[in-house]
Amino acid sequence: MYNLILFVNAGGVIPYVNIKVTNESVTSEQKRQLIVAVTRLMQDVLNKNPATTIVIVDEINSDNWGVAGEQVTLLRQQAK
Repeated sequence: MYNLILFVNAGGVIPYVNIKVTNESVTSEQKRQLIVAVTRLMQDVLNKNPATTIVIVDEINSDNWGVAGEQVTLLRQQAK
């Protein structure tokens, strides 16, 4: 299970998308697929140039990610 947040600045000169995921086994291939898909989405929906679209994937330690007042690490342990 992954948490995913997209921050999009499509109004600026250069489209910038920041994807944040918890660091729970996200592979390099999955990150590549995210970058490809989000770049295509920016082009299809907002007519942004793929050549100037920046996509960054940040991995956040699940200790540093909270949901409903709890660390994601603890929530994952409780769900097992």
